[in-house]
Amino acid sequence: MRFSNWKRRQPRTVVALGAIVVVIGGATTSITVDALVRANLDRSPLDAPTRLYARPVVLQPGMELDRAVLGSQLDRLGYRETRRGAVRAGEYRLGSWTWTIGRRGFRHYDQVYSGGLTTIRRSWGGRISSLRDEDGRSLSYVLLEPELLRSVHADSREDRVPVPLTDVPPHLLDAVLAIEDHRFYDHSGLDLTRIVGATVANLQARRVKEGASTLTQQLAKNLFLSSRRSAVRKLREALMALVLEWRHDKDRILEAYLNQVYLGQDGSLGIHGVGRAAQFFFGKDVTALNVSEAALLAGIIRGPSLYSPFRHLESATRRRDLVLRLMLEQGSLSERDYRAAVERGLELRQEPERSPSARYFTDLVTAQLEAAHGPALFERGVAVFTSLDAQLQQIAADAVRRGLARLEARHPRLVSDSAPVQAALVALDPRTGEILALVGGRDYAASQFNRAVHGRRQPGSAFKPIVALTAVARPEDGDEATFTLASMLDDTPLSVETPVGQWKPVNYDGRYRGRLTLREALERSLNVPFARLGLAVGPERIVRTARSLGIESRLRPYPSIALGAFELTPLELTRAYGVFAAEGHLANSLTTLSVIDRTGEVLHQADIERHRVFDSGEAYLVTSALRGAVERGTGQGLRAMGFDGPVAAKSGTTNDFRDAWFVGYTTELAVGVWVGFDDSRSVGSSGATAALPIFAHFMADALGEDGGDEFTMPSGVEVVEVDRETGLVAGPGCRGEREVFLRGTAPEESCSPYWSARRSRSRSSVLGELRRLWDELRHRLERHED
Repeated sequence: MRFSNWKRRQPRTVVALGAIVVVIGGATTSITVDALVRANLDRSPLDAPTRLYARPVVLQPGMELDRAVLGSQLDRLGYRETRRGAVRAGEYRLGSWTWTIGRRGFRHYDQVYSGGLTTIRRSWGGRISSLRDEDGRSLSYVLLEPELLRSVHADSREDRVPVPLTDVPPHLLDAVLAIEDHRFYDHSGLDLTRIVGATVANLQARRVKEGASTLTQQLAKNLFLSSRRSAVRKLREALMALVLEWRHDKDRILEAYLNQVYLGQDGSLGIHGVGRAAQFFFGKDVTALNVSEAALLAGIIRGPSLYSPFRHLESATRRRDLVLRLMLEQGSLSERDYRAAVERGLELRQEPERSPSARYFTDLVTAQLEAAHGPALFERGVAVFTSLDAQLQQIAADAVRRGLARLEARHPRLVSDSAPVQAALVALDPRTGEILALVGGRDYAASQFNRAVHGRRQPGSAFKPIVALTAVARPEDGDEATFTLASMLDDTPLSVETPVGQWKPVNYDGRYRGRLTLREALERSLNVPFARLGLAVGPERIVRTARSLGIESRLRPYPSIALGAFELTPLELTRAYGVFAAEGHLANSLTTLSVIDRTGEVLHQADIERHRVFDSGEAYLVTSALRGAVERGTGQGLRAMGFDGPVAAKSGTTNDFRDAWFVGYTTELAVGVWVGFDDSRSVGSSGATAALPIFAHFMADALGEDGGDEFTMPSGVEVVEVDRETGLVAGPGCRGEREVFLRGTAPEESCSPYWSARRSRSRSSVLGELRRLWDELRHRLERHED
């Protein structure tokens, strides 16, 4: 009896329990949705992402400037080229000898730079002859706004320029509502009329032909949900739309939508919001959009990839015309304005080039900022002004790409899809330590490991300038330096007993050359003489020198340190070479120059920390020898590839060709290049073959084939004639060659006329002439040796 009563009551119990579950589940979902809405939309939709900028472009009289380079920079900044009419803000015109730019205003550091019309006149030599403002006044320089490198917004990759609803032109609002939700102000989040109509149309077509999502539902999906289609997602979307309408008024929802909507892709950055889209497609502020442009933006919303005017102009134009027709039918556009807008051509800015690949650099900056200020910094919408030169970064990325393609074309065995040969490049200003360009690998999408900053590899012969500096510098106790560039070194077999066994360094070609000067040993990158030099000055002193040059990686005072046996990073080695370029001054590496919040408050201002670690004369001796390496030694290929400017550089190759280096500098740039495999497989090429071409491409494109300024010899250095066979000062009757010394350190002894006479007799004999010819041929064969 009890069982039968329970059985009769069972359906009612199940229904009651089900109702309770539905009520509890619905309440829980509503509470959860409400919390999500408050957490996202209650945070102002005008919150800007944290934006990382490159350094601004500086134009000044006397500066050499190529038309194509300037046009490329302006295109990346979102300017539009115009060929008729007045040049307005965000536009430019490049004539034969006169260029006009409608500069936009911007903030850099804690200073606001106003925009305005700038006229640039060029001379016959391709240099800027004058800069004038709109009133004809002469300008000493002009700054173009800095290029955006990356946007960081709640761990997303969005690029957005937030705009309040009051700044959005009415015809853009009308266009968006006409195509996306013309009953927006009449429904409460769900448009039942549209749902019924779409359902009927889809049933008749037996496929999904029409959508019924309101603008509020689209916002809910953009804020909280994925784009994957499912019944559960649509139910959640509808519920969230209702909560959005309950908690916020229509204008707030519309403002959020216009700032959140996805409208395309700029390289790796997603274009979100009408503010950034107006700049990206038209090179103008959203407030300046005309009816035709507004209709195009509204039409893109449905399918940014399908209706991108840069990729599918005809489809985009048809979509724009559909929006205009709907605006006419709905009464928001007159017949006359409709016809004018349809007949008006789309005045797009030139399709922007992809921004330079700076993700390795921006990852470094964001990591440093997060370590210093915490992750909350990126939720404040700050502007980060970095040290990166966007033009040099593009040149660096291109040099790495071309250099690796050249290497793989010559050595097909290096080609690998799973573990390709890699490269890293660092370029910095040796005077300030600012990192101007940084490439951490050949493809950021394939590998985010930053080899320029975190990849520790043996530098090989690229470490020898540090050993040379140790030898020619005055000891810490104030005594005179033991060695000069004219000091004689023995290139004979060497065996050294170490705790792990005998160490027997050998030269690149396995041959020995007897006695030669320190300069010749460095220019020709001979291992055995430098192993002897390292033993003579002491491995401990070499370690101290490396530390003084800013190298922080693990080093040990072992004999092999003289040949670069300990690992360090490309950034460390380039920074060390920068000390030679900066005449003995070491500057801390800088990536972030300033951080400014939305109110204009400066949260961080970098100070250039620069201090002297070596005498300018000591640094110059190394520079002189490294210039010789380019002219006569292992860096001669740099001249063969077309770079003729003043430069000091050194190649480096490790055992079995695992690592290839080329590091060098001018008075304004220090650049380091590394090439190798991540798993330390052999590249099969020396630094002069694998890394030098990348260095050469970068320097020629960055500074021009004639390079920068000449190196200046400091007052503490003197030039003396020396005899290369003895290293002694060339006295009367001796044939000498010019050599640089720290003042007062040249040897007092003079070579005897006997030496000169002996050389003269040997050269006059047949055997002597043959020896001379053989030495010259051998030197030519060795010029690429490392």
